[in-house]
Amino acid sequence: MHTAILIPARYQSKRYPGKPLAELTGAHGTAKSLIRRSWERARAVAGVDHVVVATDDDRIAEHCAGFGAVVAMTPADCANGTERCAAAAGSLDTAPEVVVNFQGDAPLTPAHVVETLLQAMRDDPGIAVATPVVRCDATMLAAFEGTRRQGGIGETSAVFDRQGRALYFSKEILPTRRADAAELATPVFQHMGIYAYRTDALTRYGDWPVGRLEAHEGLEQLRFLENGHRVQCCAVDLRGQPVHELNNPDDKPRIEAVLRDHGID
Repeated sequence: MHTAILIPARYQSKRYPGKPLAELTGAHGTAKSLIRRSWERARAVAGVDHVVVATDDDRIAEHCAGFGAVVAMTPADCANGTERCAAAAGSLDTAPEVVVNFQGDAPLTPAHVVETLLQAMRDDPGIAVATPVVRCDATMLAAFEGTRRQGGIGETSAVFDRQGRALYFSKEILPTRRADAAELATPVFQHMGIYAYRTDALTRYGDWPVGRLEAHEGLEQLRFLENGHRVQCCAVDLRGQPVHELNNPDDKPRIEAVLRDHGID
């Protein structure tokens, strides 16, 4: 199964302009950019033929070329990472069967999470899109609830059927617990923003208009559901590995602490 990992990276972020070039200091004092650390993580995934940074910015492209990354230039008007992956996939010399959208702001993503998605697609040719979900423990759920109480938008919940096929994704906590059912264990799963697409599904994505639910929630994967495409949710165990995203400068110390604790330079 010919596979390419694409890492979307844009310079103009509302919350954190220039984020891909932000430096993170490792366990032994080595500073590396966010995009480089994400690229190194992506290269650790087994069974992948290509790892490519997809960007529309010359500064990011030049920086990535400096540490040996392959870069695909994409249009500036890509609305999200999936559209950027679709644009980049079309420029590759060899068309992949499967494209992985690897988040450029999640440099702690464990390789086995992506490998789980790829294995699911090998096992079931009917899966057009696969994405990982993690069952919330008490700490994760409390953090999710705290974000919503404060009016913030961060985590995403996923609801799926018994076969793992997605029913919905939301920035709200789903399913909702009734007040008289608080003692029941609620199967809240947090979505990780990584996707594996078959190339034909990814190509069609760029041809569809932005969906009503997608626009409301701000979640790109809903465009697949609104157009009747199966999205397979793959439950993963993080195996005790903390996974934090760099969304704003305040997140840097938390990620650097994980790099120190795990001896990652």
